[in-house]
Amino acid sequence: MERIYDMIVIGGGPAGLSAGIYGGRAKLDVLIIEKENKGGQISLTSEVVNYPGILEISGSEFMTQTKKQAQNFGVNFVQEEVVDMDFSQKIKTIKTNKAEYKTLSVVIATGAAPRKLGFPGEQEFTGRGVAYCATCDGEFFTGMDIFVIGAGFAAAEEAMFLTKYGKSVTIIAREPDFTCAKSIGDKVKAHPKITVKFNTELIELTGDVKPTAAKFKNNVTGEITEYKAKVGETFGLFVFVGYAPSSEIFKGHIEIDRAGFIPTNEDLMTNIDGVFAVGDIRPKRLRQVVTAVADGAIAATSIEKYVHDLREELGIKKEEKEEEKTTSVTTEKETFLR
Repeated sequence: MERIYDMIVIGGGPAGLSAGIYGGRAKLDVLIIEKENKGGQISLTSEVVNYPGILEISGSEFMTQTKKQAQNFGVNFVQEEVVDMDFSQKIKTIKTNKAEYKTLSVVIATGAAPRKLGFPGEQEFTGRGVAYCATCDGEFFTGMDIFVIGAGFAAAEEAMFLTKYGKSVTIIAREPDFTCAKSIGDKVKAHPKITVKFNTELIELTGDVKPTAAKFKNNVTGEITEYKAKVGETFGLFVFVGYAPSSEIFKGHIEIDRAGFIPTNEDLMTNIDGVFAVGDIRPKRLRQVVTAVADGAIAATSIEKYVHDLREELGIKKEEKEEEKTTSVTTEKETFLR
């Protein structure tokens, strides 16, 4: 008989793994499909210091432990690329580059990545001077000069936030003025710790382990200027030019908004019954690990009831999960209760 999963999660970042953990703990038959064994954007973060209950941990170690936790609850993993799908039936079909899977529910957790500018040094210094999240990384640049790239609402708002940490904050914008609301732009311009350079772009970032110099070009005058950190010091550079959601493959299958994000209801279900979206792929104000894992938990608990009702409707008998998959978790729980 063909195997029909209770839940298939597309994406192995914090939101996807959280859905898997909650689904596995609820005795659902869960499969997580990962395109690459990266663990989402957090894996690129050298330090995580704002997750409740964890004083400090690297992003990669956080994801390693979270994946082990999911595996302890019997969650299955495959490293394959999803190439097509059929959401038109009550039993959904997911096609990868290696196999085809059937499932009663789908969790889309493919995430969104900050848009990159592609300037020399951006990739080399990402996570070591170049950052894309002020809330995540601002603290690491306490007492340093900070540059913010962008002219929109995010750049303006985050620049003001970064004044809490930086010795100075300089906004570099190719545009002749802010593209956000004038009231926000005026507030930034009036801030005593913020300098704004319009019609300017970053053309190069250089350094050793961390950046030590940056070159800028004024696109009106053609003038090139260079910033150099003091000997033995470094600086921070934050890029805020939007997010690129990984939703292209889902076009034509579910509703996607103008920006490429997937809208959901409060249970995190999309416009298609049985298909849920969690994490950064959703339109949301705060993109943090803590909000991603919350999404996964909410979706999985919604799916638990949805799958139970659907199995009864379709007359599909629930097969018990193998006990050996949860042995380690049971042992730990029994030890804790003693």
